[in-house]
Amino acid sequence: MDIPIGLCTYSEGATATELVAYAKRLEKLGYSSLWLPEIMGREPFATCGYLLANTQTLHVNTGIANVYVRDANTAAQGRNTLSELSGGRFSLGLGVSHPSLVEPRGHQWQSPVSKMRQYLEDIDNAVVEAPTADRPAPIIIAAHGPQLLQLADERADGVLMYMQPCDAITNARKILKETKQIHVVVRCVRADSREQARAIARKALAFYINLPAYHRAWSRLGYEESDWRNGGSNRLIDGICACGNTDYIRDYLSSIEEAGANQILLSPLHPEEHYDEE
Repeated sequence: MDIPIGLCTYSEGATATELVAYAKRLEKLGYSSLWLPEIMGREPFATCGYLLANTQTLHVNTGIANVYVRDANTAAQGRNTLSELSGGRFSLGLGVSHPSLVEPRGHQWQSPVSKMRQYLEDIDNAVVEAPTADRPAPIIIAAHGPQLLQLADERADGVLMYMQPCDAITNARKILKETKQIHVVVRCVRADSREQARAIARKALAFYINLPAYHRAWSRLGYEESDWRNGGSNRLIDGICACGNTDYIRDYLSSIEEAGANQILLSPLHPEEHYDEE
């Protein structure tokens, strides 16, 4: 493939020592970046700083940091600090998350576009009294709908897309300037049996498949309610996850590249892992 390949994965399943060894192995294998999500586990800015300090070339990024969890001034400080101390190996990935994840923490859900717009404006206006990074960390926002994509085109350096079929990437590229980056997270299951791979994907992705924000995104692409009921139709699972043998996964990744992605972020699902609590 002609575009960089990175990883997007949770870090909570590893000890600190194991996590550093993992990051160094990715670096040695030639992966371009590691993106760390944020839900209720390790704090991503601290984890990024720890891994950046223990690697030399790997880019380590928030993928994504929840805009409800910390104010924009803190995000601006973290953005500058991690880029400065790592020599420009950090990108600030931001997302509006979902009501079911932010409201239990005491936050009031707001319109995603207006929330993100104000957050980006506040980052731009933040006063950071520290040495300025030689290279400002790119700001990448999670975006699937046309309004967030348009906002990314106006105010960010690119987008991160998750569980989206190729058509979504094609549509995003039509909205975004060529200078804007499209980072696509690809969930994948390596198995000789397509049915086995789909079954693993259904268990692992059950939480996300039931989120209304994804339903709206998939509806714009012609998917229907029946596609996300009962764990997801084969059509949906095949669209949002690379489920199959090595050749199939390679072809799937090629289609993501052809659709307009600038970087693919693999997010593998292990066939022997238990996902009952997802």
